[in-house]
Amino acid sequence: MTMGKEFLTIYWREMIRFVRFKGQLFAALVQPALWLLLFGVAMTSNFNSDAIPMPSFPGAVSVDYLTFMAAGVMAMTALFTCLFGGMGLLFDKNWGIMKEMLASPMRSYHIQIGVGLGGVTKSLIQVGLIMGFGLVLGVEFFSGFSAVQTLGAVLGILAFVTAFSAGFIFLSAGLAMRVESMESVQAIMTLLTMPLMFSSNALYSTSSFPQWLQVISSVNPLTYLVNGIRYFALGDDFAAMGTHYQYTGDDIVLSFAVLIVFTGLAFVFSWQAFRNAKVK
Repeated sequence: MTMGKEFLTIYWREMIRFVRFKGQLFAALVQPALWLLLFGVAMTSNFNSDAIPMPSFPGAVSVDYLTFMAAGVMAMTALFTCLFGGMGLLFDKNWGIMKEMLASPMRSYHIQIGVGLGGVTKSLIQVGLIMGFGLVLGVEFFSGFSAVQTLGAVLGILAFVTAFSAGFIFLSAGLAMRVESMESVQAIMTLLTMPLMFSSNALYSTSSFPQWLQVISSVNPLTYLVNGIRYFALGDDFAAMGTHYQYTGDDIVLSFAVLIVFTGLAFVFSWQAFRNAKVK
């Protein structure tokens, strides 16, 4: 069995699971869609009212809250998809399937890579659907972009989502291989979700955070994914909710580098978990 075939077998298995578990797919899409439809539209109406005056920034593109938030919801979709994406491995481990896989000539890192790319593919599909839903609602992504610029921006967003998703699917897979029960995995994932989401810039600016929370935000991978999405979707100079955002090329390169480092560390963590896994 060649490495390529081993790799594709695991990847194909992950995608079959994705298609068959329609309830899981539906739930993963409905939650971020509701964030956009209810929270995003409601907050946009509030921020656009005369009761809350917003300062203007000459030369910067003015962005409403729905558009600002849509980038964060896309990032949150990738987070939710991949953070819970490794749970299938726990099922495999507890039902003896993982034992058979590890006893085969297949190397453990082949399983990791197959599961990782399966998670990345699912994340890209779901993020793409949420972006399309947002555009239907009136999200003003790629405003003033040419067709070539829009294509480049979409590719840039997909590159950031890929790097981020790979890291979290490896982290999820590593946790699934280290714990023994589904309840433990769910508890850990739930514990991680809230701090990652609310300490990031997904829903609001972090500039007014207290210093200790800004430090947490600066090491939160979700913050760097949102930076990348907003840069490619909105440009390098825009204003939203009274805050002026300016990105340089160095900022975006740094954001992408942070995600690559995070993914590398998560892969090592997952690799060690597979090597030391106790399977039934």
